[in-house]
Amino acid sequence: MKKIKDIVEKLQQYNAAYRSGSPLVSDAAYDTLTEELRQLQPDHPFLQAVEPELLSVKKEVRHPTPMLSTEKAYTSDDLVRYVNRVTKAAEEIGVQPVHFKVMPKLDGLAGRDDGVIFATRGNGLTGYEISSAFEKGVLPFGGRGLGLGEIVILQSYFNIHLAEHFEHPRNMVVGIIASDTLNDLAKLALKDQAVHFVPYTQLPNRTCDGDELIKNMETITAELTAETDYPIDGMVAEVTDPDIKQFMGATSHHYRWQIAIKKRGATAMTVVEAVSWQVGRTGNVTPVLEITPISLSGATIKRVTAHHAGMIREKQIGSGAEIEISRSGEVIPKLEKVIQPAVQTELPEKCPVCQASLQWQNDFLKCVNPHCQAQTEQRINHWFKTLGNADWFGIKTIQKMVASGYESLEKIYAMTEADFAEIEFGPVQSRNLAQALQISRTKQVEDWRFLAAFGIPDLGRGDSRKLLAHIRLEDIVKTKAAEIEKIYGFGTITSQSVANGIAAVKETFQYMLKLNFNLERTPQTVSDSPVQSAITGKKIVFTGKMAHGNRKEMQAQARKLGATVQKAVSGKTDMLVCGAKVGAAKIAKAEKADVAIISETEYLLMIEH
Repeated sequence: MKKIKDIVEKLQQYNAAYRSGSPLVSDAAYDTLTEELRQLQPDHPFLQAVEPELLSVKKEVRHPTPMLSTEKAYTSDDLVRYVNRVTKAAEEIGVQPVHFKVMPKLDGLAGRDDGVIFATRGNGLTGYEISSAFEKGVLPFGGRGLGLGEIVILQSYFNIHLAEHFEHPRNMVVGIIASDTLNDLAKLALKDQAVHFVPYTQLPNRTCDGDELIKNMETITAELTAETDYPIDGMVAEVTDPDIKQFMGATSHHYRWQIAIKKRGATAMTVVEAVSWQVGRTGNVTPVLEITPISLSGATIKRVTAHHAGMIREKQIGSGAEIEISRSGEVIPKLEKVIQPAVQTELPEKCPVCQASLQWQNDFLKCVNPHCQAQTEQRINHWFKTLGNADWFGIKTIQKMVASGYESLEKIYAMTEADFAEIEFGPVQSRNLAQALQISRTKQVEDWRFLAAFGIPDLGRGDSRKLLAHIRLEDIVKTKAAEIEKIYGFGTITSQSVANGIAAVKETFQYMLKLNFNLERTPQTVSDSPVQSAITGKKIVFTGKMAHGNRKEMQAQARKLGATVQKAVSGKTDMLVCGAKVGAAKIAKAEKADVAIISETEYLLMIEH
């Protein structure tokens, strides 16, 4: 039947693209097509096997037990059916009560590490030997030999350093594993220890019964997502009882006792009417698709991001192109695939704002004119958004100010109410803007936010805090790349980039520092730290429900006392501080890593002395 053949060919094409790190369609779209095939021919061979990976340049190895895929639940009805199926199986063998473990579903490259062989999932029966990944710098989270897991990159690191260069963290991971030649961004991520192999046993989790799983899935998902700094595309629930697992068994595709819980994003087909171009603060000129308006997830969508110029060129996106878009609760809709390419595509040769010639950098077109008005507007917008302690300075307001000659922070912070009125802001808005400038200087803000607000390349919020834990804010402009590189987490390339960026904003930085912003200082972790305590220099994880304050407050206090607060227990953690209702798995993980486990009361007594 031709329709079945066409569907299978599409699924094979989509799977190959996904496994290579460049997905053509969303998971939801792929699963919908799979279900269509299942309805037409339930016993088709494609449905009976794990979708294969394509790493043919690697050595093939056989798994001791199959590494299977996971059945998916997109609706509450799907989840109810799964719980009922497990409950029925448990009743048949007389096991009660039934409990489920829920953990994040990482969106990376699945693998198996037995301590000697490290292999990808492959087709489920055989995979590819990739132990060289550890030699490249992939960090085995929790140590070697912990079984099945996923190769992923820290989401926070990706957002700060790589989001402008890659569509999805998985693209970066696949490139590192599949290629013997790494680009500078990959080398930097590995040197900064941002790429991890995370065994499933090391993930945060919750244990619950079937009723709680059905009723509280959204709450459980929110909690586990907040505890996980890796790309996630859902949750995985599985039976905890080994006898139930053995009784339920598996198909050739998935284990019957396990399910992936995902939210199906709404998708729709539309047509591109035009492509417009926007300029960011770093000069990247990015495409925005103007589409035939369509209703999706309760909103009328008129514009869709296309990420970078390389996508426009490769997928032939232009006026008349038919596309599929999705929106899964995000504010910004996403392009899923191009159904029918445009007859003609056009890429700009000049910056749409300043008309300077554009240059290609990887997949991005870049305006290298440092005086481009759009870049100036975005840099100022970044300042106020990152500082986060003053209202009124939206992008429209900033554009009006820059157009009137107030194109630097020095000029803006010298403005008075009369200056705002002179460029035709109303009386009330002029007063509000002048007051907002005053508030931004007098309302306390963390010094790391102040530093990050300058938009220095490779120096986001997290790295700003890390840097200021070793170097005083006032000494930043004198800091050399070699000094930065000595700080854990800063590689050679990043250190040089940060040093160059600091030098580029030196005059503005010193001017703003003299305005005496009310800055909350980051505690110094070096030996001459002005704050010394029993936890200075310690790496601490807080977990459970605290009785003497919330965790956020305790974390902030610990940082002031010179500690490094971590999100999850690892081999480098010194102390796990436990409140009420701490999961047994987290305790076991800490014990295995030889981490000191203390109660909230013991911790409070410790920091008092």
